[in-house]
Amino acid sequence: MARVCQITGKKVMVGNNVSHSNRKTKRKFYPNLIRKRFYLESEDAWVTLRISANGLRTINKIGLEAAIKRGKELGVYTA
Repeated sequence: MARVCQITGKKVMVGNNVSHSNRKTKRKFYPNLIRKRFYLESEDAWVTLRISANGLRTINKIGLEAAIKRGKELGVYTA
């Protein structure tokens, strides 16, 4: 399973580890993903999402159905 938020589309980024001597080696920055269950009233069912902490804030702000719609528009929501 890919490390991608199903609401915001955040995914792994690549950067450098920089040592004290300023040597650079490749590293990965992983998104802060959480597996969380939500109750979707329109479908009368529980939905399990793999979302980032920022995605959770988005759901709290605009609501679950609007956030899922946004995820579908980005092409990252899979049900």
